[in-house]
Amino acid sequence: MVQKVAVIGAGISGLTSIKACLAEGLEPTCFESSHDIGGLWRFKEEPEPGRTNIYQSVVINSSKEMMAFSDFPPPAELPNNMHHSEVLLYMRLYAEAFKLLQHIQLQTTVVSVRQTLDFASTGQWEVETESSDGQRETRVFDAVIVCTGHFTQPHLPLKDFPGIESFEGRYFHSWHYRNSEGLQGKRVVVVGIGNSGGDIAVEISRVAEKVYLSSRSGAWVVSRVGQGGIPADLIGTSRMDLMIGRLFPSWSNMMLEKNLNKAFDHKLYGLKPKHGFFAQIPLVNDDLPNRIISGRVQMKPNVKEFRGSSVVFVDGSVIEKVDVVVFATGYNYSFPFLPSALQAKCGYRLRLYKHVFPPALTKPTLAVVGFIHGFGAVNPLAEMQARWATRVFKGLATLPSEETMIKELEKDTVIMHQRFACNDRNPIQVDYIPYLDSVAEQVGVRPNIPWLFLTDARLALQVLTGPCTPYQYRLTGPGKWAGARQAILTQWERVLQPFRTRVVPEPERRPLSRWSIVVMVSGAAVLCCFCYNKHPLPSLLSLQSLLRSPQ
Repeated sequence: MVQKVAVIGAGISGLTSIKACLAEGLEPTCFESSHDIGGLWRFKEEPEPGRTNIYQSVVINSSKEMMAFSDFPPPAELPNNMHHSEVLLYMRLYAEAFKLLQHIQLQTTVVSVRQTLDFASTGQWEVETESSDGQRETRVFDAVIVCTGHFTQPHLPLKDFPGIESFEGRYFHSWHYRNSEGLQGKRVVVVGIGNSGGDIAVEISRVAEKVYLSSRSGAWVVSRVGQGGIPADLIGTSRMDLMIGRLFPSWSNMMLEKNLNKAFDHKLYGLKPKHGFFAQIPLVNDDLPNRIISGRVQMKPNVKEFRGSSVVFVDGSVIEKVDVVVFATGYNYSFPFLPSALQAKCGYRLRLYKHVFPPALTKPTLAVVGFIHGFGAVNPLAEMQARWATRVFKGLATLPSEETMIKELEKDTVIMHQRFACNDRNPIQVDYIPYLDSVAEQVGVRPNIPWLFLTDARLALQVLTGPCTPYQYRLTGPGKWAGARQAILTQWERVLQPFRTRVVPEPERRPLSRWSIVVMVSGAAVLCCFCYNKHPLPSLLSLQSLLRSPQ
């Protein structure tokens, strides 16, 4: 029977995996190579090789309600789109609330994970670790959860850029970027238009002489600020919106792109991509259009070659005297501590059933959590994966046969490659709510909306037409949380609370004079009578006499 579980990594995926283990009565030990929790969201003053890094100004793309842990709503006073320091604060609050820290061994690196000799009967793993002072230790665990993410190995394809070896300026990968210090008055080229490339180009443009943003394929750009000023990811992300999108996919895509072009014409701004909106995760940036219209950022096509201090683009244009090039060219994913057999690929993705379980294992005692992308926050996806994995470890949920898992995996891969613009840097993309629901079904926590309408119509309406927040997966089944209903019904209060730092008084309304009322009512009467082809005079006379009568 599975009891002791090794969790590798103490970022968001690692923390929620520890909690999922505790919820199932398992004994987790989490190994974190750095000196603190946080993973991606812990800012490092100096880059730490082999670990994720972020720049100083990073703000999360998903709003707090959409990226929340499903049984731990963020404090109402936190901003909707949090700075990385506030995301880390939220993670600390979560870890403290559920007593997760006592299960984490900091400054302990996992060197290797290998099956025990009797794995076929026990399903156990030997986990070798190394402490900060170089001491190595091997321990046996009944199961392993891998939560190391995929932003640790910068992808720097210098062979694709002839002449870079003789470039007279400075170049580096966005993984090394911290802030714009030292780039004042420089000419900078940023290569790549993912979220990092867009953010870095905008930030540098505030101090540089000029920034050129080079993109091979373009990108759809969305703002964090939606209609009426509320977070954009709370709009159009309901189960009802999903149903409409499935019924009318082409129309939904066309209308979305049309609305994006209302804000600014992507073609005019040199941003329009070759792919449709839903084929690739968009660039979330509130400032890029403003920097382009002010000339501080100039869009350019792909780089052809470097010549001394000049950069030549594929359209033949040349930018001379370039000082710095930032390659925002993505990351390679790697799990060097895992056996090579467990790193086999299907297309661009790892060979994992529902992106979690290697199908070839005779005992399903290893899971990968958080190695996934979708149109939404990773946190709820990782949490659902962890809840499922721990129930499989306990024997409370079962997997299909190896043959069935492989067939489904290969079928999903074909569909994924047809629908999404996958590549080595973006190996995985899933339909957000459908994927959550499919894993929730394995756990037994998928919301039953018809039943909700019979038993709690107010809640059902929110679940169907409101944003699909993670609390929906705590309404029923294993891990049911008594506060889930209230969390859903009060989610808009937590959205609005951070804006209430200055209360704007309602304008004082003066009572209308009798003559104003006569004019307004008479005008309305004339309009009504005209519409119905009747003579307005009797109606006007009767209204005026009524208004003159004593009150």
